[in-house]
Order: sequence, then C-alpha cells, then structure tokens
Amino acid sequence: MQKPIYFILYIFILLTISFKHGICKADDGYNLWLRYEQIQDEQYRNTCKGALNTICVLGHSPAIEVARRELERGLSGLLGTPIKTLSSLLETPAGVIVTTLKDLPNEVASQLPELMQLQKESFLIKQVKRGKVTTLYIVGKDDAGVLYGVFHLLRTIQTGGDLDDIDQLHFPKLQWRMLNHWDNLNGTVERGYAGLSIWKWDELPEKIDVRYIDYARANASIGINGVVLNNVNASPQILTPEYIEKVKALADVFRVYNIRVFLAVNFASPKVLSALQTADPLNPDVKMWWKDRIAAIYQRIPDFGGFLVKANSEGQPGPQDYGRTHADGANMLATLLKPYNGILIWRAFVYKAHNPDRVKDAYDEFKPFDGKFLPNVMLQTKNGPLDFQPKEPFSPLFGAMPHTSQIMEFQITQEYLGFSTHLVYLASLYKEVLESDTYANGEGSTVARVIDGSLQGQRLTGMAGVANIGTARNWTGHPFGQANWYAYGRLAWNHQLSAEQLAEEWIRMTLTTDTFAIVRIKAMMLNSYGYIVNYQTPLGLTVLSSVGHHYGPQPWARKSFHKADANGLGFDRSLRGSAAVAQYFPPIRDSFDNIATCPEKYIAWFHHVPWDHVMKSGRTFWEELCFSYYNGVEGVRRMQKNWEQVRHAVAPAVYSRVEKLLEIQEDEAVWWRDACLSYFNEFSKKTIPEMYEKPRYNQKDFKRKESESKSLRHYGTGYP
Repeated sequence: MQKPIYFILYIFILLTISFKHGICKADDGYNLWLRYEQIQDEQYRNTCKGALNTICVLGHSPAIEVARRELERGLSGLLGTPIKTLSSLLETPAGVIVTTLKDLPNEVASQLPELMQLQKESFLIKQVKRGKVTTLYIVGKDDAGVLYGVFHLLRTIQTGGDLDDIDQLHFPKLQWRMLNHWDNLNGTVERGYAGLSIWKWDELPEKIDVRYIDYARANASIGINGVVLNNVNASPQILTPEYIEKVKALADVFRVYNIRVFLAVNFASPKVLSALQTADPLNPDVKMWWKDRIAAIYQRIPDFGGFLVKANSEGQPGPQDYGRTHADGANMLATLLKPYNGILIWRAFVYKAHNPDRVKDAYDEFKPFDGKFLPNVMLQTKNGPLDFQPKEPFSPLFGAMPHTSQIMEFQITQEYLGFSTHLVYLASLYKEVLESDTYANGEGSTVARVIDGSLQGQRLTGMAGVANIGTARNWTGHPFGQANWYAYGRLAWNHQLSAEQLAEEWIRMTLTTDTFAIVRIKAMMLNSYGYIVNYQTPLGLTVLSSVGHHYGPQPWARKSFHKADANGLGFDRSLRGSAAVAQYFPPIRDSFDNIATCPEKYIAWFHHVPWDHVMKSGRTFWEELCFSYYNGVEGVRRMQKNWEQVRHAVAPAVYSRVEKLLEIQEDEAVWWRDACLSYFNEFSKKTIPEMYEKPRYNQKDFKRKESESKSLRHYGTGYP
C-alpha cells in the first residue's frame, strides 16, 4: 500500500530538522554516541579531510537518502568543513562512493571480487587506488547494508581508526538483533528507570515525535533491526484497530532504518477482545480470530515482524490453561504468521510456585519439546536459569535444544543491578555468558555458537535485550547506561567484539578523546560489574534484593533462595540436592556438582557451603564473604577516585551527574554490605575481621532505607 504523500513529506521534514540543526546541546547526552564533534587531532583530521571531503551516493530510496544525510552530517561535523556531494561517477572521482551492489557499475564491481560474498544486511568497505586517486567504497548488499556501512565509517573516524586499515567485509552474526521494550500503554515502563515510555500513544498516529527518528538512528548505528514496542505482560488493547494504526505510524518511521516492528501479545486476547469464551489454541474459532487479526495487521504493516509471547508465567494466560502445551500455543500462532514471513517468539521464562527450585523449570518444561516447534518459532531464553541476577551460570537450555531456534534474552535495564543509579557496564556480563562453554557438542560449544547457529545449525538466530530507554533527556537516566545499550547492539551484530573495545569506542564517541581520561574511565567500566557482584551477591548468592521493586537488600525476606542456617549458606543444587546440575552437559556438570571443583563465583549457587569451608584464597567461606562485600565497596570508591581525575576531559553537566550518582552508589554499596553481613552473621555467629571498617548502618537504618527505596523506586515510573 502506498503511503500518503503528506506523510512522506512530514517524515522528511522531521529528518531534515534532526540532521541539519541537531536536537540538543552536545553535552546533555541526547545525541548519545552520534555527537559528531570536530576531531581535535589536527593531523588525523587533515588526513581524513584529504580522503573523505567528497562523497557520491548512488541509488534512490528513502534508506539511501537517510544514509547520504547521515554521512554528510557526520563528516561535516567530524572534519569541521562542508562536504561536497557529487551526483554521478562521471564527475571528478569522489573520496567516498556509497552504493548498493545492484547500483554499482559493472566495471567497478568487476574490480571488487569480495562483493560476491555479500549477504543480506552486509557491506564491503574498501579503498581502491587508481593512479594517484584513492576512492573509498561502501557497497551494501542492500539498502540496510549501505546504512550500516555508513555508520561503520563514521564510527571508525570518531574512534580515531586507521583508514588504511579499514578494508573489510562485514556481516551480522545474528539475523535478529532486537530491543524488547517493557512499555505499557499507560506510559509507564515496567523495570524502566529512565522516566516514562518514549511512545506517546495518545499523540499517535497523527503526531510523529522527532525523538522516534533519533531513536531509530541510534539503533541503526549499532545494528539493531527489530523492536518489540510493548511489555511482555501485554495488554490485549495493543491488537485493536486503534492501536494498530499507531503501531503502523512507528513502523513507517523505523522502516527506513531497517527496523522491523514486533508486538508482545496477550494469549487471552480472543477472550478479552471478542465474544469468545475461550483462548484454547486448538479451538477453530480461536484460530480464526487470530487469523483475521494477523491479516489486518499485515494489511496495514506489510513488513510486520511478528509476535512475542509470555505465556503461563507469573500469572499470564497461556495454552496450559486449556490443557495444551507450549508447542501447541506457539505453533498455532506461527502457522498463521508463516504466510506473511512473520516469526513467533515464545519466552522460556516460566516457573511454578510449588517447585522448590525454580531454576529447573524452564529446562523441564521446554527440553521435551525440542524439535516440536515450527521452523518460524524462536524460543527466547534468558541468559541464566533464574531471573537476570547479577551473577548466574548460563541457562542449561543453551545447547540442550539442537532442533529449536533460540534467541538470547539479556537485560539492558538494570532491574537487579542498581536501576539507573549504579554505574555497571554490562558488556562484561554479556561476554561472560556468550563465551561460556556448554559442552553440548564437546569442548568449544559456547553459548554464542549455539545462538548464532554455527554449532547446531539452527535456521533462525538472534539476541533480544530488555531496553533501558525512557523519556530522560539522555535516554537512559544514568549517562553510563548508554554504554550498555551501545555495547548490547554491537555484540548482537558481532559477539566476538571484546568488552574492552566496546568500552573504548563508546567513551571516544560519547565522553572524551583525552587519552588519560579514556584509560581511567575504561578501568571504571571494565571493573564495575565485578564490584556490584561483590557488594550485592558474591560467591554465587542470588536474589537478595527487596521483594517487588528489587531495589536494595532484603536477604531476610529471601531465605528460600540462599538457605542460610547455622551450618552454612547457599542452595544445594548438586545431585544430592535439587539436582539442577543434572541439566548441564559433562564435564561442566561434574565440575558444578563437586564443591571442590565448582567455580567459586558459583559455589553458593550450587552448594550449601559450610561457614568454615576453606576457599582457594586460604580464607574460610565466612571470611571470603566478608572480603567480597568489602572489596565491592572499595571498588566503588576506586571508581570515584578515577572519576575525580577526569573532570578536565568530560562535559561539566555529565561530570556532575555521574559524580552525584557515584556518591549514591557508594552509600548504597555500603548499605548492601552492612545489611547482608549483619543478617548472615545471625547464622554464622562469626564476627567481621578487625581489619575492616566498622559498619555504617544498623538494623534500624536497614528498615528506614528499605522504606525509602520502596516509596522512591517502585516498578519503574521514574528514576533518581
């Protein structure tokens, strides 16, 4: 269906405003990693000017136009000079030629044999010398490849990359690189800590906020190509004609940036939105209802991505309500989506209240259905078997379902990791999970190789991240929250990138290019994840946070997870306990099962550890617990000192914001330390070693701070 001309004109007017004038001051965080400030290194800037001050973009489409505008905006800002744009290759040879493979002249294509390897969304970036003239080609397999290639060039320049070393083919390692928004239709965001939802449902479809365009630009720059707009605890209203028109308006904006729109749906929608008395997936009337609704969606949004479903989990309806299986429910919807090339993403996050060890539930429920899901079904599996905890072993489902496509689910929003108050660089967590060896097909069977299909041959591949984005001016509340959004997207494109490389990229593009400051800030980021694990849940402990809102410590309300008693601490998941270790492949299963060989970072996850158990350090388990909690607090203080040393290199507003947040983080790290050690001391009857500072808080303080956190930081309608 052709879009009305007025709508197309309106979109491009907004694009022009965004690209030509910018949306904000450079130092308030709005522009994220796309600031494009002039390069300070004069020698490098002049080198880039000589090679890149002229561009020629071949082809005509909305996406190609966006790529051209982005390149003009980026190069003019970075080089500090207007960019000359040529209209054809017949003019003076251009510094940069940008084109799709189909628009590249045959005589040029014949000189670039690498082009034969291009696949969907991929691109070749290469310098070609003819006599004294050097031309940089960005050739995409399709429009998306062109756009990604342009962002790659701009990122290379922003980070001071060597243009003589830029020649390379680039392919996404995962087909679907998605953000999951837990945004509600009333504007709140479940587990969102950066303000309210950026989707202004009351204004759509008539008004297209320019923020939607900048959101799409940011996502395209890191390779995101799919967005679930709404909460997995979905309202059926999202499927009404009124809301489909609103979704269409967003899809029209995102399409030009190669972003497909998905919706989370409530499995009981037929009962809620019609006269049907059932949502049984095998009921013919229910199937017809879904068939008609899906047809209506694709009529308005031809490239609609598909559905995400949370079913029979945390009170959500699902096929088990009717004696059916997860496969029955998923396959019913997948069958109806298939004619439109839509996919069905089914969440594997389930647990039963009566199970004494809920970490076993996802494996027990889904492993028997391996090979039973249709080819266009993806099982969305959380990185760990529990619930986005600071430190979990990888989910045993990875590698255990060789005949099922699985999409990794990470959390970018910091539900259990300090909300938008604590500085925690999550690329370290993501990499730890992705590089974990499942041993499913022997040594080297990493989680990354499971989800990218290279290990077991799955046809659909992907990664989903629960977004940390809101209406905060800087998008994420905490300035460093942007780094987690950025690193997630880059890893979804290429999971082989290192956390260190991504940290330095983000710092250079977002905060500063000062060498001294980069070293200090990078140290803060790379160590931050270890610090929060130590001051919250060290040595394999888990779920010590407050009930409900999950902010702050409440170990006294979480005994079912840590099992503290006079003998020791930790959940026995060995073969002698709940036997959760049996869900893993040997030899890692055997390693986890033996307290002597279990990695100490998981020791209290898999074992009830005696207080006097001797750790590898020579300290007893109680002493190691104390050491970890105190070490975590000291880590935050080291981050404060590092931050003090970079004041000269960071925008004042950003510096001040982070400085204040680090003060809060230090105080709350102490709160966690004192609350947890005080509580566990009631069981161990052991004292904190004299070498450590005295506790700052007591039992009365814990209750006060717990009450304050409940009133200030509930389910995600704001941020500190």
